[in-house]
Amino acid sequence: MDTARAFRDVLLPTLAKGPLIRRRKVVGLAERAHLDDKAVRCMQALRRKYGAGPLVLPIPFRPQALLLSAEDVRMVLEYSPEPFAAASREKQSALDHFEPENVLASRGANRAQRRALNEATLETSCERHSMSALFARVVDEEMELISAAAIRNGTLDWNIFFTGWMCMVRRIMLGDAARDDTALTDLLEKLRYRANYGFLRRQAPRQRQQLLDQLAQYVSRAAPESLAGQMARHCTDPAQMPHHQLPQYLFAFDPGAMATFRTLAMLSLDRRSAELARDEITSSAGELAPRLEFLRACLLEALRLWPTTPAILRETTGPVKWAQGQLDRGTQVIVFTPFLHRDDETLADAHRFEPSRWLNSIAKPELGLVPFSHGPVQCPAAHFVPMIASLALRSLMSGLDVAVLEAERLPLARLPGTFDNFTLKFTVTRRLDEPTTVA
Repeated sequence: MDTARAFRDVLLPTLAKGPLIRRRKVVGLAERAHLDDKAVRCMQALRRKYGAGPLVLPIPFRPQALLLSAEDVRMVLEYSPEPFAAASREKQSALDHFEPENVLASRGANRAQRRALNEATLETSCERHSMSALFARVVDEEMELISAAAIRNGTLDWNIFFTGWMCMVRRIMLGDAARDDTALTDLLEKLRYRANYGFLRRQAPRQRQQLLDQLAQYVSRAAPESLAGQMARHCTDPAQMPHHQLPQYLFAFDPGAMATFRTLAMLSLDRRSAELARDEITSSAGELAPRLEFLRACLLEALRLWPTTPAILRETTGPVKWAQGQLDRGTQVIVFTPFLHRDDETLADAHRFEPSRWLNSIAKPELGLVPFSHGPVQCPAAHFVPMIASLALRSLMSGLDVAVLEAERLPLARLPGTFDNFTLKFTVTRRLDEPTTVA
């Protein structure tokens, strides 16, 4: 019965919302029905009943282990990919739909090579990418176009924001020539919808090959000011499959947009945070690509409140002993991030917007707060995405004053477990008293 409850309240809603691309209607339903709040309560009840050790759900042919403590999360992520492989069977079946040779679906030597290429391209260990000044100009140009469109429309909604955001993303990823290549990202979106079903949905090999061929052309042209150009420069072996890595970059900036839009909403509602953000924006006037530490913290806090990766999956490559027992080889380990990020039984102010908890940090594994995962398999873009998002927030807040419509959806005293970004709207007015962001 408890396994059925966990499936009903935790696993099924997560799958229904869409693990690879969100289903808009289901996200709206999840907010109205408070599904993520129910999932957190379910996980807390399981921990009270069974203790904090990994809880194995006796699902035939494919045991699943739910992690119920921050310490176990930290350990599993720090000991990835061995004995906790990132390329679980479920993940591989999903990624096979559009990027079968991506690092996330790879193991062994191939994984090591491809990981190295991704880290070199994204400069994973650096808070600011070496091309950040070039990217900052792209961000400012595209955010100004978004601001102008919002002023003309009278409101800033998701469609205006996301359309402009993806123009920015394609320029950063693939070069200026890709700015208006909506056909490419539309094709990727279709394949991601198929990937939501994993092995339950037949693959579309022609469409997948069309996507990969187009990306291979962008790599071969190697626009020097783009990440594709950076990847081409760092690729030392065809087995690294650079064109299979790029779909994940485009994919990752979809949830990046969700987090940025939600952050803008919180900064329009939380007066204290808005004042600190504007002070940082003012002090950074004239700098092309400042660190923007507080805006980054705001983004990370929005990712904590509403994780865009609701489940981090690992698969045991051999038997793993715990104090409470043993996980057999082939067990899928599930880090359900909404539970860990909103566990008000262990985390102070779990339901409030508190950006200060993230200053000088991108993960707090000791608390189970891992918006970009953690350890050797941490997202290679853990610094890059916050850098771009904080620059976008600086540009938007420099050009616009925004106010959330239907602000009652976001009570600051206790924020909801699910927040539908697709129906989020702002009233907008042109801001005239802020300094320009570009020298």
